Amino acid sequence: MGAAQLVAWFLAFAAAAGVVSAAGARPSEVAVGALFTYDSTIGHAARLAIELAVDDVNADGTVLSGTKLSLKSRDTNCSAFIGTVEALQLMEENVVAVIGPQSSGIGHVISHVANELHIPLLSFAATDPTLSALEYPYFLRTTISDYFQMNAVASIVDYYQWKRVTAIYVDDDYGRGGVSALGDALASKRAMISYKAAIPPNSNSDVISDILFTANMMESRVMVVHVNPDTGMRIFSAANELRMMATGYVWIVTDWLAAVLDSSASRDLKDMSHIRGLIVLRQHTPESDVKNEFISKWNTVAHNRSITSGLNSYSFYAYDSVWTVARAIDQFLNSGQQINFSTDPKLHDSNGSTLRLSTLKIFDGGEQMLQQLLLTNFTGVTGPVQFGSDGHLVRPAYDILNVGGSGYRLIGYWSNHSGLSVAAPEILYQKPPNTSAQQLYNVLWPGDSTTTPKGWVFRNNGKALRVGVPNKASFKDLVSSRGPGNVTGYCIDVFNAAIKLLPYPTPVQFVTIGDGTKNPSYIGIVQMVAANILDAAVGDFAIVRNGTAISEYTQPYVEAGLVIVAPVKQINPSAWAFLKPFTLEMWCVTGALFILVGIVVWLLEHRINEEFRGSPRQQVITIFWFSFSTMFTSHMSRLVALNTIQEYADALNRGPKYGGVAAIVDEKPYIDIFLSYYCNFRIVGQQFTREGWGFAFQRDSPLAADMSTAILQLSESGQLQRIHDEWFTRPECASDDESQVGATRLGVGSFSGLFLMCALTCIFALVVFFIRICWQYNQYSSSEAASEPSAPDADAIQRRPSGRSFKELLQFVDKKEEEIRMKMKRRSSDKDNQAAGSSDALSVTSAY
Repeated sequence: MGAAQLVAWFLAFAAAAGVVSAAGARPSEVAVGALFTYDSTIGHAARLAIELAVDDVNADGTVLSGTKLSLKSRDTNCSAFIGTVEALQLMEENVVAVIGPQSSGIGHVISHVANELHIPLLSFAATDPTLSALEYPYFLRTTISDYFQMNAVASIVDYYQWKRVTAIYVDDDYGRGGVSALGDALASKRAMISYKAAIPPNSNSDVISDILFTANMMESRVMVVHVNPDTGMRIFSAANELRMMATGYVWIVTDWLAAVLDSSASRDLKDMSHIRGLIVLRQHTPESDVKNEFISKWNTVAHNRSITSGLNSYSFYAYDSVWTVARAIDQFLNSGQQINFSTDPKLHDSNGSTLRLSTLKIFDGGEQMLQQLLLTNFTGVTGPVQFGSDGHLVRPAYDILNVGGSGYRLIGYWSNHSGLSVAAPEILYQKPPNTSAQQLYNVLWPGDSTTTPKGWVFRNNGKALRVGVPNKASFKDLVSSRGPGNVTGYCIDVFNAAIKLLPYPTPVQFVTIGDGTKNPSYIGIVQMVAANILDAAVGDFAIVRNGTAISEYTQPYVEAGLVIVAPVKQINPSAWAFLKPFTLEMWCVTGALFILVGIVVWLLEHRINEEFRGSPRQQVITIFWFSFSTMFTSHMSRLVALNTIQEYADALNRGPKYGGVAAIVDEKPYIDIFLSYYCNFRIVGQQFTREGWGFAFQRDSPLAADMSTAILQLSESGQLQRIHDEWFTRPECASDDESQVGATRLGVGSFSGLFLMCALTCIFALVVFFIRICWQYNQYSSSEAASEPSAPDADAIQRRPSGRSFKELLQFVDKKEEEIRMKMKRRSSDKDNQAAGSSDALSVTSAY
């Protein structure tokens, strides 16, 4: 090797060694940003928690050994604009991650900046579920998403069987995102948000009062409040003035109120009477030594600094966020990565611009840092700190609190693992998932009531209940219209009687559907209810499958099964009553027709069907058997559509012979009305379907359940029957004696002729049978005697007792006819053989 080559090799080796040395060197300091509102309920507690976390990290030799964590904080001042500006200034300082932002609105804006600069954001307070979208890969939520909180709210609503809630929320990204998640969670429980009361940000008390006044006129009494902690308490002051904190109301408040209660000094909450009975959610943090040690340290420092605000759950997540960043940086550096920043060519200042966009640098190791953050797995003051595959913290859980007169008490928990329970989530997470056994402790409701509120009243917004009524062309006793809003009838009377039993005033506006010349589409009216064009439908609405799929029906208020009505008159019972349905001519024609059909079938089947072959006698029997079996097979009489009771009566009076009908099949209420006018007809037989009529309401309408209860009360009190009798009973028909006009009940005497014919036929068949048997027995006995010609034996036969002969007759009857024929044939053959033998013997004797 030459000298030049040796020098080149040495220089290359020295350069490589220098690169390795540089790559392995750890920086003495790493900058981390913090972005939140200093002067806020969450910010007061989070600021001290973040500072304590940075001190603890720098004092811990096992994490970032030899590297100091430097904190650079910025105040967003509760402003999306100022927060965005502060975020841009913060990122000029080459921070590798940002603890924050606190606000969901700011999170949406600066997440785009974070995406461009590859700087991860770890927010301990921005809970808007939409921030978890794939659009924001550098946004990590180190607290629980409102997606889970709204599922907890929906579980509470479902636990108490409420179906509609009013959502009161701040009209920003945080509020809208939370309410959207609430709507989805309620839908999975077959509940819904019936009214959304959006409060503009920074609204004064007068605006809040106006919004609550409108919400109070709606039907739901379950209020879900999702606002900011710094202005939220005004809502309850306004609600108290509007008497919305009284008995019958339900208030479910998201975790912002727990932060207020935990952060407020005792003197600030000396009067909690205006929030008594509220249900409040709070992020659940399991008890641990690490948590208790942090609380003790926080209280000591807060006391030394004369900090009056208390510690809330958001400060726990802020503390763990710093530790999450520190551990990720430590792993990042241990893997040999360097912290470098480079200029973004897409960011440059336009001519004359003073925004200094060129000072924003891209964190070259941002993607690797993000991956280290996603691999976080340690136990902090909030419990397990680990991100799932969906980017959420694992094991989300909430405490459920009930506010009393001087504080609050724990009434249960909610977890994504087991739903509502009175056992701590960390215990239930050790067991298989079980959401079937939901449980909470007793609640003190607003107005100091211990009775679970119904959750709704009829809305008091000046609008009446829109009730659709079919304007029918027939059966107007059920429903009839006498002008706009003026309707009468049996169905209307039942509905009005039930409405009066509701425990709240319910104004009603009847809306007639149809022109009265023809019956409107009933399913079309129900679809109008489902489409919110109507609130309810009242009339002769049968509870059928296609209706229940789109609407909610009440308890049936009348049975509406199918029955048969026919003209009846009293007649004297006759032995030949069974012949009455057909005239003699009809019987003859029917019989001839069936015989003709039998012959035709025989001709068609004779060559291919063994059943139609055999001797001529067997084939004739087959033809008659087929004909008469066909006579008693069910066939269709003709169906005629009729619309009015007059058409019913006319068709029945004319009968099928003169273009009418023999009977009418219809639902029982229609038949009851018909029979109240026409007394010479009666229902024949029993009701052969079980259906009913009900009132149709919108799906999951609480009115449906209350009206069902009212209908049951009407039935139990007898009022439902009285209304029925008023419409379906008339004096001219009520006095009729059914023993004189009614269907004749057929007894044994009515069928005596038929029975006599059957008996005579059977006797004739038996006589023929026994004659034939006696003839065969005589032939059989004669053949037996001929086969035994000796005189002594013949005398013995003549001396046989008569009892024995009768016994032999019975044995003969029991034998198969084929067997008898074979024996008689064999004996005849033997007799012929004997005769032939005797003739031969005689011939031989003659020959001698």
